[in-house]
Amino acid sequence: MPNSLTIADTSFGSRLLIGSSGYPNQQIMMDAIDASGAEIVTVAMRRINVAGGGESVIDLLSERYHVLPNTAGCYTARDAVLTAKLAREAIETDWIKLEVIGDEETLFPDVEHLLTAADALVKDGFIVLPYCNDDPITCRKLADIGCAAVMPLGAPIGSGMGLRNPYNIEIIRDRISIPVIVDAGIGTASDAAVALELGCDGILLNTAIAKARDPVKMAAAMRAGVQAGRLAFEAGRIPRKLHAEASSPQAGVIGA
Repeated sequence: MPNSLTIADTSFGSRLLIGSSGYPNQQIMMDAIDASGAEIVTVAMRRINVAGGGESVIDLLSERYHVLPNTAGCYTARDAVLTAKLAREAIETDWIKLEVIGDEETLFPDVEHLLTAADALVKDGFIVLPYCNDDPITCRKLADIGCAAVMPLGAPIGSGMGLRNPYNIEIIRDRISIPVIVDAGIGTASDAAVALELGCDGILLNTAIAKARDPVKMAAAMRAGVQAGRLAFEAGRIPRKLHAEASSPQAGVIGA
């Protein structure tokens, strides 16, 4: 598959991963996911009633998308590992987006608990995609543990602030070989393009689409932003220069 995103030997045609929470209703959610072109959709396990009556989010998504359960809302390694195991039992998948939050106000990851949980889950056969700080050292440790990708934040979850420290993201991309997927902080299509221009392998977002005035249009915009950013990265931007450089040839100029 050309120009695909490959995670743990599985290839996807889209580099955009999308969340499933916070939409005005389920129809808008499904329309937005379709417009985004995403193939991987994350679902918070605490929101799922697998055994209950009626159609669940899993029922809506599982036939068309690769459902990626996450451990949103966990504050300890123990709770995150337990949630991952419950997800594997309920959804029959070894894939898990690992979140271990350290602070209710910032929703930053707790690195100590994150590393502990990641190590336990990798040893238990999970394909682990951890949400982490934009810290090259933490990302390297997660890669060394055996995570299938790292997902450094661009800015606090739901803030829409874009990439606040692109230099760290570049360092992370340069130092590890597994996919780097920016998770959290993306606010609009230009933020998505910047992340891909830096060489990131993909982005995961939710709030920027779900809370937009028109989620379906924003989903389409994010799709285009990701595609444009990746093409720009592959094309290679021109060097930045202090002074102007004429683009037209000087030879043959009238009066020269």
